[in-house]
Amino acid sequence: MGSEALIVFLLSGVALVAGANFLSNLISHKSDNPSKREPYECGMETIGPTWVQFKVGYYLFAILFLIFDVEIAFLVPWAVVFKEVGLVALVEILIFLLILGLGLIYAWKKRALRWE
Repeated sequence: MGSEALIVFLLSGVALVAGANFLSNLISHKSDNPSKREPYECGMETIGPTWVQFKVGYYLFAILFLIFDVEIAFLVPWAVVFKEVGLVALVEILIFLLILGLGLIYAWKKRALRWE
């Protein structure tokens, strides 16, 4: 009975999504205005080339920010339940922080944190 229920669930999900898309295309307002197909950035016409290459350092800096942002997302709930989880969780979070610290040291040595 479990596999049949899963198949019915998946098929009904696909049918609902397809039906919603079909209904949306059927009743939505269509516009053939050519300005609708132009890229929109800030409401002004672009000056110069629109494809500008950025330095890899910007992306690396952003990825490092996300890594440490996710670290906070893990640390806050852990800190809330710290008394209930005990010594094992303390050792686990210290290992987690050690790995992130090693990643920070690696990024520092590779000069990924320099904004030039």
